[in-house]
Amino acid sequence: MNIRIPRSDRRRIVIVGGGFGGLKLARRLVREGRFQIVLIDRNNFHQFPPLIYQVATAGMEPSSISFPFRRIFRQRRECYFRMAEVLEILPSRNLLRTSVGEIGYDLLVLAAGAASNFFGMEEIELQAMPMKTVSEAMGLRNTLLTYFERALTCATPEERDELLDIVVVGGGATGVEIAGALSEMKRFVLPRDYPDLPADKMHVRLLEAGDRLLAGMSASASRHAEAFLRRMGVEVTTGAKVTGYRNNRVILADGTAIPTRALIWVSGVRAESIPGLDPALIGRGGRIRVDAFNRVEGLGNVFAIGDQCLMTTDPSYPDGHPQLAQVAIQQSRRLADNLLLAEQGRPMRPFRYRNLGVMATIGRNRAVADFARVAHPRLGGLDHLAGGSPALDPRGEKQTIRAPELGLELLHLRPVASHDRIRPPAPQPPQPPGRLCRFRIHNRCRSLGDRLRQRGRPPTGGALNGRDVSVYTSDLSDNSTT
Repeated sequence: MNIRIPRSDRRRIVIVGGGFGGLKLARRLVREGRFQIVLIDRNNFHQFPPLIYQVATAGMEPSSISFPFRRIFRQRRECYFRMAEVLEILPSRNLLRTSVGEIGYDLLVLAAGAASNFFGMEEIELQAMPMKTVSEAMGLRNTLLTYFERALTCATPEERDELLDIVVVGGGATGVEIAGALSEMKRFVLPRDYPDLPADKMHVRLLEAGDRLLAGMSASASRHAEAFLRRMGVEVTTGAKVTGYRNNRVILADGTAIPTRALIWVSGVRAESIPGLDPALIGRGGRIRVDAFNRVEGLGNVFAIGDQCLMTTDPSYPDGHPQLAQVAIQQSRRLADNLLLAEQGRPMRPFRYRNLGVMATIGRNRAVADFARVAHPRLGGLDHLAGGSPALDPRGEKQTIRAPELGLELLHLRPVASHDRIRPPAPQPPQPPGRLCRFRIHNRCRSLGDRLRQRGRPPTGGALNGRDVSVYTSDLSDNSTT
């Protein structure tokens, strides 16, 4: 096979992986028009991982989170896409071998992301259902719907229980989100679509090997997430280490066996491996060691970004950055700037991760979040949402403040997270109505004050001048790593 990409007078940059980092880098460099860009991915579409759990629970169609690369780069000069698997890198020859042929490069960027980590347990790898890609989510959705159909006609109650007991392994953001979505499927979908199937026979269990959920988030966010899930009917078990899966039984380290045929595995990831690299360059979790400029150690023209790289030069993250989308996006921006600087003969600038926070949604109306910093052109930040100062600024000047840890429940627009350090709001003079702050909630809702008045209760806290939502916040701990 022949990859069929002609050489030009521009330097060629080959990007492996079209995730958040790879796609962002490719689009930026294509706009600059100084390089020939070749993007290689095993799929011909970009997928949006934060919403994959919605596809798995039939809440969204796959096309809603899949975006064809060829449409993204339509009518772009010196930009090529090839759907292929990377087989090997030959750094000494500046050559990349793929399933559709070989391609030479001047600069190579590895942004292939990560895959599910089964920790060497082959029986789980063969039988469990991962949820890392759109295709895996579609397979999970089809399997669950098939189990619901079979539960109606199974011969024994034991078989029915195995079909309707769903075990989610992994208490990170993905595990929490899929458990919440499955709980709402039990509450809303089963009674409507399967009226002759008792919904109370379906059980959702969430197993976490650690001592709490959402280990990468603050302790308060973890507590609220667990409380939300338990309120929704999810059976949460911490300190439950899975050691095997045999005869439709999940085996725990203490010998407990949980019967189920629906084992969902979201218990960690491992960087995609790239054959041809020196094993000494591979660090924890299969990640490639890079310097402060995302350059692979010892290789002057090979770079790695996102989940696939391990950077220990950032003073705030000496053990490496968290494997989050924001890390990949920010590294792609800095790498694009550095490649353009190097092209001009100017020195490159080291990467420093700016933590924007992390959020986990739990069902339709609940979420927990840790924010590092919040800014809004007409708001003084989340302190105002908590009822503190400053008030809405009619001049529209941008203000930025230290942030807060946030627990938010939208069902009744009630404040759900609080802290001893939160003080009652200081009296504020009347302010003219400001622009509606949607706060990542893309539907208009009545003000908290109006709802409280209808219930005969005076509004307290910060109701955002009679607009939108009100939440209570607390300072984000300094040792948070997400």
